[in-house]
Amino acid sequence: MRIPLGVLLGLALSVSGPLGAQSLPLEPVDRIVAVVDEDVVLRSELDVAVGNIVERFRQNPEQLPPANVLERQVLERLVMIKLQVDRASGTGVRISEAELEQSIAAVAGQQGMSVAQLRQQLAADGIPFDEFRNSVREELLIQRLRQRVTQSRVVVSEAEIDMALETSPLQSEELRLAHILVALPENPTPEQIETARTKIEGVKQLIDRGEMDFTAAAIRYSDSPNALEGGDLGWRSADEIPPLFINVVKAMQPGEITDPIRGPTGLQLLTVLERRQAGAQQVTQYRASHLMIRTSEIVDSEQARAKVDVLRRRIEAGEPFADVAKTESDDTATRALGGDMGWFEANEWGTSVGAVVASLADGELSQPFQSELGWHLIQRVGERMEDTTVANQRNRARETIGRRKADEEYERFLRQIRAEAFVDMRLGS
Repeated sequence: MRIPLGVLLGLALSVSGPLGAQSLPLEPVDRIVAVVDEDVVLRSELDVAVGNIVERFRQNPEQLPPANVLERQVLERLVMIKLQVDRASGTGVRISEAELEQSIAAVAGQQGMSVAQLRQQLAADGIPFDEFRNSVREELLIQRLRQRVTQSRVVVSEAEIDMALETSPLQSEELRLAHILVALPENPTPEQIETARTKIEGVKQLIDRGEMDFTAAAIRYSDSPNALEGGDLGWRSADEIPPLFINVVKAMQPGEITDPIRGPTGLQLLTVLERRQAGAQQVTQYRASHLMIRTSEIVDSEQARAKVDVLRRRIEAGEPFADVAKTESDDTATRALGGDMGWFEANEWGTSVGAVVASLADGELSQPFQSELGWHLIQRVGERMEDTTVANQRNRARETIGRRKADEEYERFLRQIRAEAFVDMRLGS
């Protein structure tokens, strides 16, 4: 599983820090700063996590909020990590040692290192390898929990895809957005709404007057989990942007900022960072016929190869490929069709098949070739360039609608577990 290093070491804000950045020297302090159900957050954990954030912004310290605000932001993240990890463990989510080692190897690979070199770098940065392993395990647990929560609750219908493609004003365009959130509780009072509106309008005035750019304002004032990333929401197609916001941002140019918008989690400011065209997509497709003699405990590789050789000679002698495939092929997917594979992209049937079919001319019969299933023959029928823009748009719409629904569903889940948990913040004590 490929796990972005920034997610593991930055966003999660666990006890490990970013590679290449020296952790701040801190004296261990065991005072409890938060009680989370039956768990606790220690002052030492908070200090390390805050220190890592300060280190990340060493070149631009003015973008960080005041120390007391930053501490509260980071502590809330640590609380949410503990709640998610506890819920994952309590519902039977487990991460095997093999999965953990694979993920650590992926992190090392993304840094151009071996695991041994990663160990050395962590040691040089003063980060115990066991703590790093634990942060990776926690992130994997949270990912698995998210999958479990959203997969059972998120369904995307064909009608939703049709509607999205019909009504989307940005079908071929993607936007990179950022936001600033002033959060509201589930059922806010008029006073809470007014306080939030005053705050977010004040933030927008700061930006409009040029006293602070959007990124710095998000870091300092946003209540969103991605505040310390400047509120960056990444690239999104129209289908991935909630309908409430798409009509506002569709005509905006990079750098423009919306007026405050009331959303499901609070009041927000949105800005467009970049726009780009998704563009049409064309792929090479092949049509071919196929037969296979499967290897098994009864038919070994030599016997399967010998039978394929006989079948190839029959086809070369003039017997139609389709007739031979219908009577002799062990490929249940194509046998009834006389071996017809239809139109497909090169590696859609596997890399070995893709390599062979791409090397053939139209009408040419392959030499016997082997895969892990057995021995094969392919006769190429044709080649074409196919515009897959519509199909890709539908697939992208399905994925992005699903992601949007998953984000909303998981956000509700997080609010629920936060509301149900016993959390005693003790920063001021």
